[in-house]
Amino acid sequence: MTDDVVLSTVDGNVGIISINRADKFNCLSMSVHEGLQAALKNHEENLDVRVILLCSEGKHFCTGADLGEVHAKIESKDEEALRFFIELGHKTCTGFEQSSLPVIGAIQGFCLAGGLEISLGCDILFAADDAVFGDQHANYGLIPGWGGSQRLPRVIGFRRALDLMLSGRRLKAEEAEKWGMVSYLAPAADLRSKALDYCHTLASKSAEGLAMMKNLAYNGVDLPLPASLELEVNEAVKGLQSDDVAEGLAAFGERREPAFKPRDNTNT
Repeated sequence: MTDDVVLSTVDGNVGIISINRADKFNCLSMSVHEGLQAALKNHEENLDVRVILLCSEGKHFCTGADLGEVHAKIESKDEEALRFFIELGHKTCTGFEQSSLPVIGAIQGFCLAGGLEISLGCDILFAADDAVFGDQHANYGLIPGWGGSQRLPRVIGFRRALDLMLSGRRLKAEEAEKWGMVSYLAPAADLRSKALDYCHTLASKSAEGLAMMKNLAYNGVDLPLPASLELEVNEAVKGLQSDDVAEGLAAFGERREPAFKPRDNTNT
């Protein structure tokens, strides 16, 4: 077993990033955040990688921040140190969300507090049938600091998000799926393989097309409808001029699978 707190590997066209602190319930230290950010950057720079799978080793996805590491900063009320800690977590979550690559999360066991916030940075979630989600901050007098208070309402709706944040209660995988937080459920033993299969399916698509769709979804959702529709028109016109669209239509006419172009520096 490696001592690295974040593992980074490649399976075909899928970059796999895994938190590797099972003995600490995969809690998020500063070194974990730095490792996650570095792994994402490396995969984005590897033009063979077209999709990211985010997962964790052991029984639990992530139980939140490593509070032991920041306890002294909390007690001292060192505003500069606390701001650095919060902004470091923000950078991790926003990095996944703003990546041009689809980021798929595979969640097993506990996904709590900062772990939930990391998962909300993913585009699509797979969850094991034993997964448990929760914000938990209210139980300890804390508030979300890594985007949870803003992303959670956008994912599951305002009142449901407020319920989870104010009550600090936990949500089982089946309920998380019903609420739209989770897209796919899988037996715990099959979670990684099911999520990886899905990643390979996405990797067979046009990297440029997926990047444009992800950009549209995230950048259009908070715009007034007329502005977001105009954004879609502009992106669609741009997309229709791409080599991948020409290849896709040719493949459709010839009844074959399309051979989309590799990623390049224009769609990373």
